[in-house]
Amino acid sequence: MFHVFWHDFLYTPLLNFLIWLYNGPAFGNLGVAIIYLTIIIRVVLLPFTVVSERSKILYEKLGQKIDKIGQDFKNDPIQRKETIRKVMREHRVSPWAKVTVLGVQALTLVLLYQVFIGGINGKLGDLYSWVAHPDFINTNFLGFDLGEVRNLFWSGIVGVVLFLEIFIDYRSKEGGITKSEVAYMIFFPAACFFTLWLLPMAKSIFILTSICFSFLVIFFRQIIKKKFKVGESVIADGKVKA
Repeated sequence: MFHVFWHDFLYTPLLNFLIWLYNGPAFGNLGVAIIYLTIIIRVVLLPFTVVSERSKILYEKLGQKIDKIGQDFKNDPIQRKETIRKVMREHRVSPWAKVTVLGVQALTLVLLYQVFIGGINGKLGDLYSWVAHPDFINTNFLGFDLGEVRNLFWSGIVGVVLFLEIFIDYRSKEGGITKSEVAYMIFFPAACFFTLWLLPMAKSIFILTSICFSFLVIFFRQIIKKKFKVGESVIADGKVKA
């Protein structure tokens, strides 16, 4: 039952959409098709990303209040969690939007792994009748084979860019960076580098494109945060004058 659902409703549609992009907008370049696929997925998930970023901004603003709750209920973890949940609900802070974004991307990564494992040319029998059947899929992208594993170059680029993304994100955070965040900033990109090194290069292209999209999200979030600060200062000035 699960195998049928996975093959017919997840794997096969993604494979067909990827080949459709390869035949059409990507002009026979599979690497470009993967980039298009990633961008389309991120655009479709944009409403969830907006909600996630809004929640992140609100969570940062509620930081002092949450810390105070932690101090007030440090000996009662159950009450502490319940009080924090109540504050989150009052300010409509929800982690589920981010979970959705990450979950869909993780699912796509697994499906792409299935597409490339053993060679994509052997999977063309699963194409729909309305998708043009190419005689051969060119897996070369910028001189690299998308199905190649243990590719230091692309997995290394992902590790470095991911580190920069986390660093830029944390640098804009109010209150400075904690030791646990420094550890995360170092070890998470390193773990991603090693994992992607073991997987086909196509995964690195997918992750790298998604990170670049996230850079745009961070950029717009900084603009929104600045507007919030300006609005807060105007309100504060108004109160003082009153």
